Amino acid sequence: MADWDQMVLVGRIARPHGIRGQVIVTPETDFVEERFQAGKMFWTRSDRGEEALTISSARVQNGRPVIGFEGFATIEDVERLAGRELRVPEDSLQPLPDGAYYLHELVGCAVETTAGEQVGEVQRVEGGAGASVLSVAGARGEVLVPLAADICVEIDIATRRIRINPPEGLLELNAK
Repeated sequence: MADWDQMVLVGRIARPHGIRGQVIVTPETDFVEERFQAGKMFWTRSDRGEEALTISSARVQNGRPVIGFEGFATIEDVERLAGRELRVPEDSLQPLPDGAYYLHELVGCAVETTAGEQVGEVQRVEGGAGASVLSVAGARGEVLVPLAADICVEIDIATRRIRINPPEGLLELNAK
């Protein structure tokens, strides 16, 4: 098994669905159909420790996966899973085309302005696909930077660097 902290979040179990041991998942991936299908395995963590879950049934309803896990047959079986993260080893992720990246790859990147001012290092990415914000820790404290093409003008995963062109006042406004 891979180290929990080295695994990648791909979804969160929202709540049970129906009475046959299925759950609704809030996906944290752009590859919902590929990631959530019968036979795929995930890791979750609870007071019982880390546990492997294998999908026995899957469908997408209103953009969210409705899945059943092997060994979970009733609503009572899955109630304890509500709120749990679903993670996978990083090496099981699909390769992306050049210039594309996974959000988790941004954590640890150095952030600087196009003028060369050091802003800090990405601590986490908040929000989901489409409305993400980089939480950057630096000399100003925490700064929230929208992950938007007109602000994050260069993202280089290989060199672990993000160059931003912040609108006037952004760095001061978001400093906490």
